[in-house]
Amino acid sequence: MKRAATLTALVCLLAVTAAAPASPDAGRRADTGAAAPGDARSGARPDRHHGTLLDSVPKKAVLKVCTTGDYAPFTKLDPADGTYSGVDITMARDLAESLDAKPKFVATTWANLTKDVAAGRCDIGVGGVSITLPRARQVYFSEPTREDGKTPIVRCADKGKFGAGALADIDKPGTSVVVNPGGTNEQFARAHIKQATIKLHPENTTIFKEIIEGRADVMMTDASETLYQSKIHPELCSLHPDKPFTFSEKAYATPRGDDQFKEYVDQFVHLATHDGTYARYEDEWMK
Repeated sequence: MKRAATLTALVCLLAVTAAAPASPDAGRRADTGAAAPGDARSGARPDRHHGTLLDSVPKKAVLKVCTTGDYAPFTKLDPADGTYSGVDITMARDLAESLDAKPKFVATTWANLTKDVAAGRCDIGVGGVSITLPRARQVYFSEPTREDGKTPIVRCADKGKFGAGALADIDKPGTSVVVNPGGTNEQFARAHIKQATIKLHPENTTIFKEIIEGRADVMMTDASETLYQSKIHPELCSLHPDKPFTFSEKAYATPRGDDQFKEYVDQFVHLATHDGTYARYEDEWMK
C-alpha cells in the first residue's frame, strides 16, 4: 500500500510540473536564441539585435570620428580654423551622410586612436591607419582602403646619389635618415639602418623640411605619403613608390564586437574602392 501511495503522489507531482507555465525569460530565450545569464554563450558578443551603431548613429544623427589631423594626404587639421581635410576625412563625411548623420571629428593621437575607438570616445577611427596585429587586438578593421609600404623620399638634386634606392644605397656612413619617433617609420629604420645616422624629429607636419633644408638626406615612410609630399614639394622625389620595401594595408577602425556596424563599413569601403570614388579622392591629393 505504501508503494502504491508513493507512486500516486509522484505521478501527481509530475503532472503539476508539466502543466506549469514556462518563465517569461525562458520563453524569450527560446524564441530569440538569446543566451541565459549563466549560459556559456553569454557575454561572447553583443546581442545582434541591440546596441549596434548601425541603429544608434542614424538616431542621434551624429557619427563620431577619431582622427589625428597630422598625416596628409589622409587627415590634415588646419590650425587656423580647426577644420579637417584629407582623403579619409572626405570618406568619413560620405559614410556619415549614408547613415543620415553628420560627422563630428574627435582629435586623438596615434598612441590613443585605437584605445579611443575601443573605449567608445568615437564610433570610427580614420586617417591613414595601418592594420597591425597589436591594433587588431583592440578594434575591428574594415576592408582595406589601399595597400602601402615603406619607401624612401630624398631631395631630387641628390637622387643619383642613392642609385636604385635600395637599402644598401641608403645605409651608408655619412647619410642622415630622419624619422618621426614612436611609430612604424622608426621601427623600420632601426631594424634596417646600421651604418647611416638616424635622426629623430618629433613633428610630423615639419619633418620633410629637414630634408628640403639639408639637415637630413632621406626619410622612409609610407609610399602614399611620399607621393603627396613630392607633389607639394617639387624639390623632393619619391623613390620606387610602386615597389615599396614592405607590405601594409590601411583601413578604418571600428569597435570590437559590433559586427553589424563593421559589416556596413566594409560594404561602404568595398563600393568606394571599386566604383572609383576612393581613387578620385586620392587623385585630388596625390596627382
